[in-house]
Amino acid sequence: MSLPISPDDEILNRLSIQLGCHLLRQCHIITTAESCTGGGVAHAITDTAGSSQWFSQGFITYSNLSKQQLLQVDGSDLESYGAVSQEVAEAMATGALKATQADVAIAVTGIAGPEGGSEEKPVGTVWITWAKKGCSIISQDFHFEGNRKSIRYQTVIEAIKGALT
Repeated sequence: MSLPISPDDEILNRLSIQLGCHLLRQCHIITTAESCTGGGVAHAITDTAGSSQWFSQGFITYSNLSKQQLLQVDGSDLESYGAVSQEVAEAMATGALKATQADVAIAVTGIAGPEGGSEEKPVGTVWITWAKKGCSIISQDFHFEGNRKSIRYQTVIEAIKGALT
């Protein structure tokens, strides 16, 4: 007996299939660099059959040290701007591109809660960066509401949607 797909899984599945078709048309491979989502973007992508044709690998860099070691994020950027910042999200994306043979990277860093927020960066603050090797870097900050699971889910959805543009 198979379990029905939840509405959430349906949305992620549809977006992931669209992303795969988009990347295959361009002959591009994608990689992910994730903090607050803990691999959720890579998980959504690899739930799609055939994703090995267009997905390289994912980095879960939850700690600042792992961001530095795996993605070459500069420690001074972490100190100056904080892990949840445009500068760090962009460094994560470019670091993931340098570490792989991928053409496109998605990087996410944020505060999913329930603790960890501040007045300046409340729970739900997330930076997502989309980078193409040798081309553009686009970053956007989001302010999601809800519990930890909801914030992480919204981040995954927006990360994949943004990669479709």
